Amino acid sequence: MTTSTEERRPNVLLILADDLGFSDLGCYGAEIRTPHLDALAENGVRMSQFCNTARCSPARASLLTGLHPHQTGIGILTGDSGPAGYPGTLNDRCVTMAEVLREHGYVTAMRGKWHLSAQMHIPDDAWPTRRGFDSFVGTLAGAADYYQPATLTRDEIPEPPPEAGFYYTTELGRQAAEFVHEHSANHADRPFFLYLPFTAPHWPLHAPEDVVATYRSVYDDGWDEARQRRYDRLIELGLIDGSWPLSERDDGVVAWDEVADREWQARRMEVYAAQVELMDAAIGTVIEEIRAAGELDDTLVLFLSDNGGCAEEIPLAWVDELSRKPLHAPERTLGGARVRRGNDPAVRPGGPETFASYGRPWANVSNAPFREYKHWVHEGGIATPFIAHWPAGELRVGIDHDPHFLPDVLATVLEATGAEYPRTYPGRDLLPLEGVSMLESWRGEPAPERPLCFEHEGNAALRHGRWKLVRKYGGDWELYDLIRDRTEVNDLAGAHPDRVEQMARTWQEWADRCGVRPRDALLAAQERAGMVPAGHVSDDLRSSRRVPRA
Repeated sequence: MTTSTEERRPNVLLILADDLGFSDLGCYGAEIRTPHLDALAENGVRMSQFCNTARCSPARASLLTGLHPHQTGIGILTGDSGPAGYPGTLNDRCVTMAEVLREHGYVTAMRGKWHLSAQMHIPDDAWPTRRGFDSFVGTLAGAADYYQPATLTRDEIPEPPPEAGFYYTTELGRQAAEFVHEHSANHADRPFFLYLPFTAPHWPLHAPEDVVATYRSVYDDGWDEARQRRYDRLIELGLIDGSWPLSERDDGVVAWDEVADREWQARRMEVYAAQVELMDAAIGTVIEEIRAAGELDDTLVLFLSDNGGCAEEIPLAWVDELSRKPLHAPERTLGGARVRRGNDPAVRPGGPETFASYGRPWANVSNAPFREYKHWVHEGGIATPFIAHWPAGELRVGIDHDPHFLPDVLATVLEATGAEYPRTYPGRDLLPLEGVSMLESWRGEPAPERPLCFEHEGNAALRHGRWKLVRKYGGDWELYDLIRDRTEVNDLAGAHPDRVEQMARTWQEWADRCGVRPRDALLAAQERAGMVPAGHVSDDLRSSRRVPRA
């Protein structure tokens, strides 16, 4: 089917959440209030089997370039991972969506988290303003205090410290809406591309108390009940098959009725829910500005998350007593109070004097009905809500169950806008596009089967049709029939050794072609060089750390 894109090129609004789990939106089964995203989903396409790459920087690199993250130079995180590792910054083998669309006549803007350059203080060739964006307001680092974010930058100039009342998520919505308003007034003859990557709801747990208070008592019955409710709602919405069992509670998490400090545990999720709601409200601010300009029907709006919910715990410390000062955690609040880093039941998270995470138990809820988390490539790490809204694009309103992944986003935007992926680019030896367009899938045409491959920190997976091969780093391959068991409960590797062998061979061919660095060799080289691995998460930050019993 053809569209009217030859006569009118659509605007593109690409929204990325940070560490949001599969079931964290109202339209994906959550109890969290997300009316603006729910409205987009109600009048657009919701994808049930879209996959990201399990981690912040690699997901952003793949999303913007249409390549696998390893091909872009960012296989783990930003920052050089040393001998046998990745450079950790966007290389010259790729072009970004902004670069392609700007060449196609678009006004390009970014408001939010970049996290694609190893250099966060001195502009280099991997900064957004040098990768196709006409304007940029946001942060260059991977995480941010919501009340006083580090590396807050306008174009290439550091922003002054914020004033009291500043909240990063809300400010991004305001800045993005301001761009839309100015574009409508000054560049209405040209379409826009607006990239809006939030830090929300990535730790720290920060949200204004008036919003947090509206979730009081919502989580008092605990994570077991919350997971079950979300599972039931996902089935009711038609997003998952009711024959798939809800995955078991994580082994590192005890039953709610055995938990000590239940009030504090519930508070953690209350703040997280408030962060998601405030992100939705910021999105609503932008959508209303687009609507006021009369452009909403002609705007392709895409929403997704960079990885699954995050199980990382944060160890305790006063920030001003740390020997190595973290970039993303200030020593003192704007009012001069000391900042307490970490998850301490004696400290209620939410305010600027705290810097905490919601931990493994609630991440297990965010990723319901799946298991595992950010970092891993089981479904809990890579399954994301994905919403596409474009009334003028003749999309079929409803749920799309076809499997797709991040490299497909650029291919989709190119088809929708009529832009072409460049064969050559000055000063760069470009790799060919890896993805395929999702437009026909969104219009009701079944997508052809093809292998979808994933790797992060040695965790590996291949999805082909109904079958998924997956392993944790250092573990054995597991095999799942995703038609019958997408929650990855029944490992069939022992029953199908030939299939495992064939799929593992296909995965290895992909890994060799795309420059995946063997994890063993990378770690061995780093150890010989005396390096802490880039992207390394300390044991006390990433371990399961069982929740204390009552």
